[in-house]
Amino acid sequence: MLVKIVGFPIFLSFLNIFVLSWHEDMKLLYIIGIQAYTLLIRIFSLFNPKAKLFIKGRKNIFTSIARKIDSAEKHVWFHFASLGEFEQGRPVLEKLKALYPSKKIVVTFFSPSGYEIRKNYALADVFYLPIDTAANAKRFITGINPEMVIFTKYEFWHFYFKELKDQGIPLYVISGIFRESQAFFKWYGGFYRNILKSVTYFFVQNKESEDLLKSIGLHQVSVTGDTRFDRVYENAQSPKQLSIVESFIGSAPTIVCGSTWPEDEKILSALPQQYPNWKFIIAPHEIHEGHIESIEKQFPVDSIRFSVLSSQLEVNSAQISNLNSKILIIDNIGMLSALYQYGKLAYIGGGFGTGIHNTLEAAAFGLPVIFGPKYDKFQEAKDLIAIGAAKSIASTEELMDAFNAFANHQQAADTARKYVDNKKGATDQIISVMMKLNQP
Repeated sequence: MLVKIVGFPIFLSFLNIFVLSWHEDMKLLYIIGIQAYTLLIRIFSLFNPKAKLFIKGRKNIFTSIARKIDSAEKHVWFHFASLGEFEQGRPVLEKLKALYPSKKIVVTFFSPSGYEIRKNYALADVFYLPIDTAANAKRFITGINPEMVIFTKYEFWHFYFKELKDQGIPLYVISGIFRESQAFFKWYGGFYRNILKSVTYFFVQNKESEDLLKSIGLHQVSVTGDTRFDRVYENAQSPKQLSIVESFIGSAPTIVCGSTWPEDEKILSALPQQYPNWKFIIAPHEIHEGHIESIEKQFPVDSIRFSVLSSQLEVNSAQISNLNSKILIIDNIGMLSALYQYGKLAYIGGGFGTGIHNTLEAAAFGLPVIFGPKYDKFQEAKDLIAIGAAKSIASTEELMDAFNAFANHQQAADTARKYVDNKKGATDQIISVMMKLNQP
C-alpha cells in the first residue's frame, strides 16, 4: 500500500536521494513529488478503500468550506495528520475552547483514518486538508480566515506554511519531536529548514528536539512535554463504561491487545491455550472482514466478535459471561482507549512493522505493556522499559516470559500509572505561552 495512503511526509524523505543543493531545485522537486503522490493515490483509489476516501473527501472541498465557514469571521485552525495526532492535540483544542468558548475552530486531517472517525466532532468544523499547492494554500487560508494555526507533532507543508507567513498569521507546532536523522538537520536540508522558519513557536517534547532546532537557528522553542499525557490521563479518570465487555470478562484476568497487526496476532495466538483462565480482548488496527476472519482462524480457542454480542442486547449478563469464548474481537473503531480499563496488562501492536502504537493509553490505567522490537522512535516506550513497566519482545518465547513477569506484578502496574501522572501538564503550559504570544 502506498505508505499506508497517509504517509506523504515519509514519501518525501525518499526524494532525498536526488540531493539537490539549491532551494529552487528542491522546491521544484517538492512540487513534482506532490503531483506524483496525488496521481498515485488516484490510481490506488480504483481498488483501495482508503485511497478512495482520500480522493472522494477532497472533491469539491472548497465548495464545502464556503458553505460551512463564514470567511468574514476569525477562526482557530488545528491540523492533524491522522487520528493519533488528533487525540494528541485534542487537550489543547478543548482547553482553548473552554477558556474562549466564542472562538470558532476549524479542524483538518490529511488522512482518511482521522477524518472519517472525527468528521462529526462537535467543537469544530472538520475538513480534509486540500493537497499542498500554492493555489490551494491561498484559497484555503482565505476561506477559513485563521487568527492562529496549530499543527500537532509533525507534517510540515511548504505552501501552507509560506502562505501563513506571508499573511502574518501565527503558526504553532505542539508536541513536536525532532531527530538528528531528519532532513532538516542535514547539509542538503536547506529547503526543509526554510519550511520550519515559517513557524512562530515550537512546543517540543524533549531537550534533544530543542537543541536540534536551536542548532539551525530556530530559537523560538521551549520544552513543554507531550500533550498525549494530558489526554490519556483525562481518559483514565472518566472512561466510557462498556457493559457488554464487563459481562464478557466477568472476574477473569484479561489482557487487552490494542492496534494489532497480523505479525502481532501470529505471536499472540500462542497465549490462550497456555493461559486458559485468562480472557483476551483483541482490537486490531485494521477491521476489514478479511483481517477479522484471519484472527478467528488463527487463534486456537473460541472467539466472538463484539458486533455479535452487541446485536444480542437481549442476552443478559449472566449468559454472556458464561459463553465458551475466551477471545473478544473488537470489530469497530473508537473503543480501544476505553477497553484498557478492563485489562490487567496490555499488548500494543505495531512493533513488528513501522513502529508501536500508543502505549500511554494503557499505562494511564496502570497496565504494564508488552510490544514488539520496533520502538526506538518512541521515548515513552523507552522510559516505560527503563522503569520496569514495559517489555519488548521479538519471539513467542519472549512473549511468554513477559506475560509471566507481568501477570501478577502490582508494582509494574503502579509504576506505569505513576509515570503518566508525573508527565501531565503540557497543555496548560502551551496555552499560557500561546495566548501571550498571540496578544495584539
